[in-house]
Amino acid sequence: MALVGLLLIVASAAAVLLAPPASAALPRVEHVPKADGTLAILAVGDWGRRGQFNQTLVAQQMGVMGEKMDIAYVISTGDNIYDDGIANTSDPLFKESFSNIYTAKGLQKPWYLVLGNHDYTGNALAQLDPAIRNVDSRYTVIAKSFIVNSGIADFFLVDTTPFILHYWNNTKFDWRGVAPRDIYITNLLKDLEYALTESKAPWKIVVGHHPISSACGHGNNTELEQLLLPVLKAHGVDMYVNGHDHCLQRISSRDSHLQFLTSGGGSKAWAGKYKATPDKVEFLYDGQGFMSMRLSKTEAHLAFFDVAGNVLHCWGLAKTAAAAAAAGH
Repeated sequence: MALVGLLLIVASAAAVLLAPPASAALPRVEHVPKADGTLAILAVGDWGRRGQFNQTLVAQQMGVMGEKMDIAYVISTGDNIYDDGIANTSDPLFKESFSNIYTAKGLQKPWYLVLGNHDYTGNALAQLDPAIRNVDSRYTVIAKSFIVNSGIADFFLVDTTPFILHYWNNTKFDWRGVAPRDIYITNLLKDLEYALTESKAPWKIVVGHHPISSACGHGNNTELEQLLLPVLKAHGVDMYVNGHDHCLQRISSRDSHLQFLTSGGGSKAWAGKYKATPDKVEFLYDGQGFMSMRLSKTEAHLAFFDVAGNVLHCWGLAKTAAAAAAAGH
C-alpha cells in the first residue's frame, strides 16, 4: 500500500506527518533535508518540572545552541511531565512545564518525544492526542513509537516503558492500548525490524526512554538487553539515545560499533549515583544539561553541554563514503 497523502503539517513546512504502509505499523514524520546536506538537532530528557531543578537554565542554553546551530528539531527522551504526566490536554502542567519554559527563538521547532515511565503514570494517551498541538503546535507524539526521517538520518522512537516487567505490578500505569504486554512488545519489535531493514539513511539512531547500557543510577536494563539490543546490533544501528538516568553519558558497546548515549539531564540530576556496566564508559557527567548532534552523510559531531552552556564533552563519528552510499541504495 502506498503512503497515504499528507495528513498534517507539523510545526514547520519542512515536516510532514505521513501514514504508515500497511506492512509496517510505525508512522513517520519526514523532514526536507537542508540544502547543504546537514542535519542539526538537540536531545534532552527528564525535564518537565515547571522550570525547577535548573530546568529553566537548561532550556535557556538549549535556546542559545538551537539558534546557533539552526536545529531542525528537538528529540525528547521521555519523562516529559513530572511526576505523573498530564491528566488531559488542558492540564495546566503542560504549559507550566513545556510552553512556558522552552520559549527561546531557537527552540520554536518540532519536538519529537517518547513517553517515559512518569508519563505513563498519568494519562499516557493525552500526550498522543492531536489536541495537545492546539495548545502548543511543537509538541509531537504522533504514536508511542514512530520514525522521524531526515534523509541522512532516520530516528526510530521506541516505546520502552512496556518492556520493563516490574512496572506491570503498579496500578498507577496507564496500559490502555498496550496490554497484553507480550503481544505489544512482539509487534513493536517486528515493526522496528521491518523499518530498520527498509531504512536507506546513512545514520540509524534509535531513541528510547530507558537505558540499555548505563553507568548512572539505574544502570543496565535486563529486558532491553535481552529483547531490544539484539535488534539494534543485527541492523547496524549507530546510536541508541535514552534518558531515565538523570545524567549525561557516552558509552561504547564492547562488541559492536553501537554508541549508548544518555541525555537525561533536563532538570533534576542525581549526583554521585553510579552503576557498573561491561561496556566502555567514554564520558559521564552526573549533572544537568543536554546533547547536540550535527550530521552529514559521512560524519557525526556530538557534544554535551551543562547548565551554563559549557561544552563538557565532544566527539566525532565517521562513515566511509562507500558505507554512506550503500545505505542510500
